Amino acid sequence: MIRTLFDRAALAVRRRLVDLADDERGDVPGWVLITLMTAGLVVLIWALAGPALAGLFEQAISSVSSI
Repeated sequence: MIRTLFDRAALAVRRRLVDLADDERGDVPGWVLITLMTAGLVVLIWALAGPALAGLFEQAISSVSSI
């Protein structure tokens, strides 16, 4: 009886692995969308905060250079 339960479990795992292996496409469209949205957010934040960060950097460098 225990052997048949083990066999059933092994068969179920094997079937699941075969199902996963057959799905070659994966979730590529989802990852592409996430990548594009992340790149868009980086560009947007950089465009908005870039001048302020550049000014902050120049101010910090000038205060260190004046010491």
